[in-house]
Amino acid sequence: MDQNKVIEFENLIKNEYSNTAGVVVLKDGKVQYEKYFEGYNQQSRFHVYSVTKSVISILIGIAIEKGYIRSVSEKVLDFFPDYSVKKREKTIQNITIENMLTMTAPYKYRAAPYIKYFTSDDWVTFGLDLLGGRGKIGEFRYAPLIGPDILSGILMKTTGQSVLDFARENLFDPLEITVERNIIFQSKEEQLAFNKAQDISGWVSDPRGVNTAGWGLTLSPSDMAKIGQLYLDGGIWNGKQIVSSAWIEVSTKEHSRWKEENLPYGYLWWLIDDKEKGYAAMGDGGNVIYINPSKKIVIAMAAMFIPKAKDRMELIKRYIELVLENDSGE
Repeated sequence: MDQNKVIEFENLIKNEYSNTAGVVVLKDGKVQYEKYFEGYNQQSRFHVYSVTKSVISILIGIAIEKGYIRSVSEKVLDFFPDYSVKKREKTIQNITIENMLTMTAPYKYRAAPYIKYFTSDDWVTFGLDLLGGRGKIGEFRYAPLIGPDILSGILMKTTGQSVLDFARENLFDPLEITVERNIIFQSKEEQLAFNKAQDISGWVSDPRGVNTAGWGLTLSPSDMAKIGQLYLDGGIWNGKQIVSSAWIEVSTKEHSRWKEENLPYGYLWWLIDDKEKGYAAMGDGGNVIYINPSKKIVIAMAAMFIPKAKDRMELIKRYIELVLENDSGE
């Protein structure tokens, strides 16, 4: 990349996106730019927040390909036969895996009961208890934390493994991504420390060992870039099919839309550009895995959480992509 543009870009990061910890840019599978800020380095690991959701989407796709799950049309409650549905509660009985993947499942809560959630010892049942209600199935309702863990419960029920173990065997190890351990918080202070840490490698779980589906995974920017490159290459890594190209195609096309923000949604992936078919995993604070299939670009950005972080897609679309286009003469 043009060094003058690099200097300009890094000044922009410093002045307007100062919580950025690391950036990796790939084009045609090759590193075009890799930089760490504020004392972070290649060994640093970051809580990537809702980027975790897109990883769960990949694992659901792998589980379907391996025959653990028949299809996204299966009813959620079929995986929890011991769960007692409350009287007159009919909506929950018709919610499918696809509704969970597309954020079109209704919930009973208006304000998310985060304190009760974090202090519960069973996040899957907690999510099931709040699933359904008077809302309509099929209407977009984004569930940041409470609810997606049901997908983790389904993965555990069907594969007989923890989500972390299943991910290691089928995704992380093939891509040489290290996620060391389950992380169980013993206090609010531990959780707050985790959100600020750069040296913890793991995946948050509840006390029963169920890994979170909506948040809680730690990755490095290079790990994030690998996941993006895997999707750009149709699910193939080092000649091996890790996730099917059919799943990548179906999970990165529009199935629902957040009307208030006019944002299309796939299977736990945000769709960015209809013309170029770009899509992204996005997490709080500015954590992003962005894939542009038309331009063969992958951009991974890791960031420390700050409230109301500035939108990274504007930076990616208006600056990084533009620089790469000009450098390549496109």
